[in-house]
Amino acid sequence: MGKLKSYLITIFGAAITGAAVSLFYLPNKIVSGGVSGISTICYHTLGFEPGITVFVVNVLLLLLGLKALGKTFAVKTVFGAGVLSVFVQLFSYLPPVTDNVILATIFGAVLYGSGIGICFAAGASTGGTDILGRLVQCKFPHFPIGKALLAVDGTIIVVSLFLFADVELALFGILALFISTFAIDFIIRKLNVSKLAFIVSGKGEEIAQKLVSTSPRGVTVVNATGAYTKEDVKMLVCALKESEIPQFQEKVLEIDRDAFIIFSESTQIVGNGFYVYR
Repeated sequence: MGKLKSYLITIFGAAITGAAVSLFYLPNKIVSGGVSGISTICYHTLGFEPGITVFVVNVLLLLLGLKALGKTFAVKTVFGAGVLSVFVQLFSYLPPVTDNVILATIFGAVLYGSGIGICFAAGASTGGTDILGRLVQCKFPHFPIGKALLAVDGTIIVVSLFLFADVELALFGILALFISTFAIDFIIRKLNVSKLAFIVSGKGEEIAQKLVSTSPRGVTVVNATGAYTKEDVKMLVCALKESEIPQFQEKVLEIDRDAFIIFSESTQIVGNGFYVYR
């Protein structure tokens, strides 16, 4: 993934995350953990501007973990956290989308998780508890990062419970945390999904040459025998993205209208032009 594309995707993801925080979470006192939760608490108890809180907390966490996390991660995190801070502050000047806490929890969490997932896909980080989770993992390699993040986020929600003295808000925060986590996993999983194409044809060599010469994807040719016809045929195996399927199928059928094509889903393909999103 090119650097410019990565930065543009990070900006887009940060904008979605910032909108979720300022237009849904912040005005409805929803604390689902993370730096966004800290900014919400500070805004309603101390009157601190949310964007500034996000930036300051991230800078402190980065300084804490700079040596352990490395320069590359720090640079990407500074950019992601800085852009997120700007969007959180800008969107905070707009009126909230809804004052219905249930709607704010659901839609805010979906947007928040989607934005974070998009940033992760670009190889970036918006900072926050992600830094703490990585620090815990550096100190205790066998401790799952998911549990570390859950412990940190849970602590922030408990703090909001004591400060806001509202059990329902804390429960909405927990619900938002689960929904946003699901949204992050969904985005990453969808980005990793690719297709495997299996083609059985008597004109396998011609099809393979056509695909190799007109597509960035490689093709593997396997010798096969039809169980019913006992004829020798070529089976082609090709990995491709879902968006490439229509054009791929058209190229195959141009050469052999009777070709037998099977498309199956692969949850992850590594190497040869395929990028693994984590």
